Amino acid sequence: MGRVADKITIKQEKFVQGLFAGLSQRDAYKEAFNTTNMKEKTIDEKACLLAGRDKIRARLEELQNEVKERNMVTIQRILQEYARLGFYDPRKFFNDDGSPKGIQELDDDTAAVLAGLEVMEIWEGRGDNRQFVGYLKKYKLPDKKGALDSMARHLGMFVEKKEITGTLEVGIKLPSDIPDD
Repeated sequence: MGRVADKITIKQEKFVQGLFAGLSQRDAYKEAFNTTNMKEKTIDEKACLLAGRDKIRARLEELQNEVKERNMVTIQRILQEYARLGFYDPRKFFNDDGSPKGIQELDDDTAAVLAGLEVMEIWEGRGDNRQFVGYLKKYKLPDKKGALDSMARHLGMFVEKKEITGTLEVGIKLPSDIPDD
């Protein structure tokens, strides 16, 4: 099934884009069509009829769904990154013999949590007698607590209590305070 955008006219698409951008039906119609000789009432009627057409409603829904999908990907990605930060295993940065793994050896989840990496060359001797010994690798890891706190707040696990101070005066009328007629 093709996109609805392929089944409506250019002017109708401009009208839908106006509605999608937040314009009123009247303003979207004025943006899309020549309305110089029309009365406001006529513009309103034509805009209302056009907005009610199935193809127009379907195209507007199509645009709204595209935005929802883009936003969901963003939300899912953020939650995935929080999970990586909160649940990483520091042992995955090292080989079985305790030596640090190279950055290219880390799996995606482990590499994603790196907050910083510092690599220094180690040399022994001076001048012409200087020899390369190896590397000093420093991995900077993120604070797990911060990521876990953010995820817990997102899931509604923490309820923030706010203390409100001040005075509240309430007037109550009792039946005995109401005069009889």
